[in-house]
Amino acid sequence: MRNAFGRRRRGRLSAILLSALLLATGCAGAGAIGAGGQTLVIAIVANPQMNDAIALSDQFERDHPGIELKFVSLPENQARAKITASTATQGGEFDVVMISNYETPQWADNGWLENLQPYIDSTEGYDADDFIPSIRESLSDDGDMYAVPFYGESSFVAYRKDLFQQAGLTMPQNPTWEQIAGFAEQLDDPANGVAGICLRGKPGWGESLAPFSTVVNTFGARYFDEDWNAQLTSPEFKEAANFYVNLVREHGQTGASSAGFTECGTRYGQGEAAMWYDATVMAGTNEDPASSTVAGKSGYVSAPVNKTDASGWLYTWSLALPKVTENKDAAWEFMRWMTDKQFVQTVGEEFGWNRVPPGVRQSTYEIDEYTEAAKAYAQPTLDGIREANQDNTMTEPVPYPGIQFVGIPEFQDLGTRISQQLSAAIAGQKTVDEALEQAQEYAETVGQAYRETQ
Repeated sequence: MRNAFGRRRRGRLSAILLSALLLATGCAGAGAIGAGGQTLVIAIVANPQMNDAIALSDQFERDHPGIELKFVSLPENQARAKITASTATQGGEFDVVMISNYETPQWADNGWLENLQPYIDSTEGYDADDFIPSIRESLSDDGDMYAVPFYGESSFVAYRKDLFQQAGLTMPQNPTWEQIAGFAEQLDDPANGVAGICLRGKPGWGESLAPFSTVVNTFGARYFDEDWNAQLTSPEFKEAANFYVNLVREHGQTGASSAGFTECGTRYGQGEAAMWYDATVMAGTNEDPASSTVAGKSGYVSAPVNKTDASGWLYTWSLALPKVTENKDAAWEFMRWMTDKQFVQTVGEEFGWNRVPPGVRQSTYEIDEYTEAAKAYAQPTLDGIREANQDNTMTEPVPYPGIQFVGIPEFQDLGTRISQQLSAAIAGQKTVDEALEQAQEYAETVGQAYRETQ
C-alpha cells in the first residue's frame, strides 16, 4: 500500500505545509550553508544515541583524512521542520539528513532522495540483509533502500519493579490500558514526587501524537475512514482522547502538556514516575547507570491494548542522502560507518552495551555482551517491532500507511495542529470535546483534498 499510495501522491507536498516550514526554519534555500569540498554537513536529531555517534565521529575523521564532519544537532520537532524544508526545496544545506520511515517512502517517490541500493550493493561487508525485515522494508521503495537505519523501535511500558513489589502489584506481560490506568492510580504518589505514569503531552506530530495515536488505534478509532472522511469526533476517537487526557491529568507527571520523549526520560530516570509508556529505545538510557538512578529496577512489557492484539508502533531514525548532495561518495562513507555492524561494537566497547543503537540489526541480538546487558528489554523490543503492523494494531481499515502517524505529506502540519489541541486539553485550557471539534475541522480540510483526487 505504501508504494502505490506514494506514486499516486508523487510530488504533492501541500503549499501550506511547505510555507509554514520555511517560515519556521528560516531556510534560505540553495547555498544557505553550503557543503563544498569534503566537509559534510549532517542534520541529526539530538537524542542520546545520536549524541554518542557525534562523540565518536573523531574516529571517522581519523580513518578518513580529508573528510570533515559538521553536525547540526537539533531537538526532534526543530530537526523535522528544518530537514523537511531544506530537502523539499532542494536547498542543498545538508549532505546527510536524519529522517524516519514516515518521510523516506514519500520523499523517495518525490525524487528528493538518492537511491542507496547501488551504494549498499557495492559495499563489501555492509550486509543489508542483516537489517530486521520490517525496518528494512519501511525504508524501501520498489525494493530499493532510500535510507539506512540507525536505530529502530516499537513502543512498550517500562515499570518500576520495586514499586510494584512494594504495592503488591503484578504487571502482566500483555497489559490492557484499563490495567495500566489502575496501576497508575495505585502508584501515584505526589507526596514523594512519583507520578503514576509518564506520558507525552508536548505538541508535535512526532511527540505527543505518537503514543496517543496508538491509543486511538487500539480503542477502535482512526483519523480517516476509507473514503477520507475525518473521524476525530467519532465515539471511538472521543473515548480514546478522554482516556489519554484523563490518565495523564489525574496520574501523570507535572507539566505534562510540555513533556516529550526527552522530558519523560529524565523524569523516569530520576525516579519520578512508576511507569512510562514510550519508544522501546528508552530502555538503553533507563539502564545506563551514568544517566539513570533507576538502572536495574525496571521491567518492560508490551504496549497496552484495548480492542486489538497489539498496539506498538514501528519507527526508525535513519540516514538519507538528499538528491542534490554534491559529496555523495563521502556522505555514503559516513552513513555506512554510522550504520554498520562495527559501529555497534564500538559503542558497546566505548560507552557500554546498554547504549548500543537497538532494533535494527539482527546480529546485534547475537552479541553475548549485548544480550546480557539488554536481557530485560531485548526480547520485548524485538517482539514489538515484529508485531507492529496495521493488521495487529487497528480494528478498521484505513486509506493511509503508518501506525503512530498518518503517512501523508500533510500530516506534519495536520498532526502538529491536532497535537496542539491535545496539549491544550491536557493543560486544562479546553475540554476534550472542544479540542476534538477544532481538530476535526483541520482534518476534514485535508480529507476533502484527498476525496477530490479519488
